[in-house]
Amino acid sequence: MRAHAKVLLVPSLLLPFLLSACDKAAPPVPEQTRSAVDTPPSIPVMGPERPILAFGDSLLAGYGLDDGESYPDRLEQALRARGVNAKIANAGVSGDTTAAGLERLDFTLKSQSPKPELAIVSLGGNDMLRSLPPAETRRNLEEILKRLKGDGIRIVLLGMMAAPNLGKDYAANFNPIYPQLAQKYGAVLVPFFLQPVIDKPDLMQKDHVHPTAIGIDAIVTATVDDVADALPKTAEASADPRS
Repeated sequence: MRAHAKVLLVPSLLLPFLLSACDKAAPPVPEQTRSAVDTPPSIPVMGPERPILAFGDSLLAGYGLDDGESYPDRLEQALRARGVNAKIANAGVSGDTTAAGLERLDFTLKSQSPKPELAIVSLGGNDMLRSLPPAETRRNLEEILKRLKGDGIRIVLLGMMAAPNLGKDYAANFNPIYPQLAQKYGAVLVPFFLQPVIDKPDLMQKDHVHPTAIGIDAIVTATVDDVADALPKTAEASADPRS
């Protein structure tokens, strides 16, 4: 069943953003390259379950994709292919801004059992497409990261970049939000989440906004190492990692 939730991403604004590769195009992915999802595990899945929370907007919710094709679903498979007993809860909501994410964060965290060891955060794209003040985006995103860190949850922050048509001033205020907050709160940063599909229209859905299932696999391949490295060591996971 395909997801058809309301989406606030605006294709006419995002298209030039998706067709520009942030000053330098990403190198093409060879057709014969196997995705991290399909790579056979070098070791069997073992150890205790590793609960992970995917918290964000339609890029995590799996808009336009079949069941099992969202980024959290495919990432979980890729981690398990590496022997990691990952279990990812998908708390992506299409159309969410950072303000909407912050508003539902407490409820989302309280609904997780057991508490996630790691949170993957993808928010801010809808703020940018609405031309919301970057200071507001920064404030909301910082509150989200502060809460997660305060709860002893490690963080992977999926970065976004401003669409070129919003101008240099907007980009100068928006783009640094992710690296600066990642450094401040000790999060693992993926500088630009959509980089693997940005110059590949065949990896995008017809709306030119959301990745196809193959595009999602390309993103998973590019980010699975970051997520795996961000997980606490098994011994640490049994203790409170607030220190």
